[in-house]
This record gives sequence, structure tokens and C-alpha cells, in this order.
Amino acid sequence: MRTNLINARNNHNLTQIQMAQKLNISPRQYQNIESGKTLGKADMWDTLEDLLGIPQRKLRKDTSSLPEKESEC
Repeated sequence: MRTNLINARNNHNLTQIQMAQKLNISPRQYQNIESGKTLGKADMWDTLEDLLGIPQRKLRKDTSSLPEKESEC
């Protein structure tokens, strides 16, 4: 899951459908990008970086592959 991308979209008050329209892709394609199922094209990430004002390196980070932090007992 790309939580940085999701949070940035939410902070800009955009739905997944609106974001897909801005990127000229289908809503399903955008959902797959947010979920980490697909990467998306490089030019799309350039557009996302411009739209959201966040470096694409940070937006692309897939947090679902990161190990969970152990809670302190």
C-alpha cells in the first residue's frame, strides 16, 4: 500500500476517480497503483509529483512491503 500517495491525495481533497481523470488513466488503474499492485508509468509519476508537490520517490514508497514495528512491552 502506498500510504504516502493516499495521504497526499486525501490532503488535496481528491477522490481516486478525480486523480485518475487528472492522470488520464482509468480509476481501476489508479486503484492498482495506490494499492501497490502495479507501478505505473514514469510520466505519470512526474505528473503526480507536480500535482501533489511531493517527490515521487516518497510517493512511490510501498509501505506494505516494510516490516511492521514491534510494539514495546
